[in-house]
Amino acid sequence: MVVLPSFETERLYLKPRTMADLEACLAMDRDTEVTKFIPGPWSDPAKHEQFLAERIKKSFGPGLGYWSIFPKEQPSQFVGWILLIPYDGHGREIEIGWRLNRLAWGKGYATEAARRVLEHAFDTAGVDRVVADIHPENQSSIRVAEKIGLTYVGDGMHDGNPCKSYARTRKDYGGHDSV
Repeated sequence: MVVLPSFETERLYLKPRTMADLEACLAMDRDTEVTKFIPGPWSDPAKHEQFLAERIKKSFGPGLGYWSIFPKEQPSQFVGWILLIPYDGHGREIEIGWRLNRLAWGKGYATEAARRVLEHAFDTAGVDRVVADIHPENQSSIRVAEKIGLTYVGDGMHDGNPCKSYARTRKDYGGHDSV
């Protein structure tokens, strides 16, 4: 089993997501504002739990997976997660994504965590290109993608829903200082 590294940022701890985070993830996803732009089994408790448990237990490859986010000021308080996984969980491209509890919105946590995971993707995990598909109405996530240097590459469809596609290559990244 591949062990993910933990990370620290100025205000956050990013720890590999484990089954201990399951209940917090389930509770976050039950908030319809949190999952408004994300298709999933959120309204079916059994399917939702199975979906999350499978994602938590799955190995996505060296340096890839999900990290739970905890603020340093309250290190036991789960505020969300960030992912760096093969596109749709199995594709050849690597996607970055984030989901945070409403209590963590507007604090810059998603951007701070995503910058650190993007740095890891290029500097440590050897990823060549990172992508993010974001619902066109999800302006907060679009801003996060832009703040971490992802570039809009076009409109598309993801899970049968419209999306705006963003990407960044290792070549464009150019090292730690540019994120």
